[in-house]
Formats: sequence, structure tokens, C-alpha cells
Amino acid sequence: MGKKKITTKEEEVKTEKAQPSEATAEATPPTKIKGRRVDSGALYIESTYNNTKLTLTDSKNNVLAWSSSGTLGFRGAKKGTPFAAAKVGETLAEKAGAMGIKEVRVVVKGVGSGRESAIRGFISKGINLTTIQDKTAVPHNGPRAPKPRRT
Repeated sequence: MGKKKITTKEEEVKTEKAQPSEATAEATPPTKIKGRRVDSGALYIESTYNNTKLTLTDSKNNVLAWSSSGTLGFRGAKKGTPFAAAKVGETLAEKAGAMGIKEVRVVVKGVGSGRESAIRGFISKGINLTTIQDKTAVPHNGPRAPKPRRT
């Protein structure tokens, strides 16, 4: 199992002095999130069968924050669930609230199951939606068909 360390009283005193006291830790003010102050922006939702990704941009399409199911710790088939998409929406809404965003236009792309639940999770934190736009790609004719088999 390994060697056991025998501590002396001098070492205990040194370790106690090295750690900051609880009173000084409480006296420091909480840090604010540094970043831009933005009033409105755009929320891009990409929902596939395997994952849900959300990107928050300003009016000039500069990315302010992003999140996905994988970054929150969901793995495998759980990443594509509506529950994971709702959690992604909630975490991104908290970041948006810290930046001061009040209203957002939404652009949805993809056919996954997390489309609506990501929006619901986002608006649950009190941010207004102006428009919801669907930009899902629809194939018109598809690729060229294979040649018929010879007999």
C-alpha cells in the first residue's frame, strides 16, 4: 500500500499558515463576467440526430458564446435527447443574461429532436424572442441514380 508519512508539529504549522483563512476568502468581492454588453443578438440552433449545438451572436454575427450537449457532459445517444438540448439552452441563456442580452432572433437548422426544447430552455431564463426562422436544408432531387444492373 505504500509508505505512511509521519508528520511533525512543525509541518502542521507550516501547512496551516500556507492556506488562506476563511475570513479573507469571504472579504473578496465576487468577480463579474468580463465581456461585451449587448442588447440584442441571434441564436443559431443546429439540431442533428446525435447532438444539439447552440451559438449566440451579436447583430453583426460575431460569436459571443456557444454550447453543445457534449460540452455539458452528455455522451453517446444522450446528446441527441430533448433533455440535453433544454440544458444547453438554459446554460447559454445564463451566459446571455450576464452579457445583458434582452431579445434574440432564433435560426433553427436540422431535423433533430432538440429543436423546440432548446428554444424552451433558452426562454425559460427570461429572454424574449423576436422571430423564429427555420433554415433546414431540403434536398430537391438528390444525387444521380446508379446505372441499371446488367443481366
